[in-house]
Amino acid sequence: MTGQRSDARRNYSRILAVAEAEVARHGAAASLEQVARTAGVGSATVRRHFPTRQALLEAVFQERIQALCERADQLSRADDSRVALLDWLHDLVRYAVSARGLADVLTYEPPTDVPADAQAQHSCGAVLESAAAPLLRRALREEAVRPGVTFHDLLTLAVGIALATEHHAEPAVQADRLFTLTVEGLSPSPRPLPRP
Repeated sequence: MTGQRSDARRNYSRILAVAEAEVARHGAAASLEQVARTAGVGSATVRRHFPTRQALLEAVFQERIQALCERADQLSRADDSRVALLDWLHDLVRYAVSARGLADVLTYEPPTDVPADAQAQHSCGAVLESAAAPLLRRALREEAVRPGVTFHDLLTLAVGIALATEHHAEPAVQADRLFTLTVEGLSPSPRPLPRP
């Protein structure tokens, strides 16, 4: 029994290492069959450890997601709530641009016919929301961001910038430019813009 468990752990680690390399090369479209072949296991073994492509991708990005959560915790102690939230959001954009496939993972929404309590409570998006929600709540409370902004709005913004720039010659430079444009506004004006 112990031998089977250690084999399963080795298979898991090997599959994950191969998947990280495949996702780095091909993004979220990385072939699960290629992952299985390169790892030297059958497709059924891959699916036993990672029942869906989403589960495999989320495992691949777990360390990056954890780093973003730790960053949110550090920034929660910053003096300026607006700067803290924008720094974290900028980090999210940079991670999504530098890690092929991460933006695709963050666009995932569970099927609507699946009960909420059965949906992925530990999905990348849910974990990030849990970590960054205090930053957003504080910024809203201190009126440092527009009322009504949601975490989903911020996630959609970051993912949109990452996906829109991934095929540029210099995606990180273009993403930074778009992020700055978004934060500063399209049409700077001496008077406030009307609120929706």
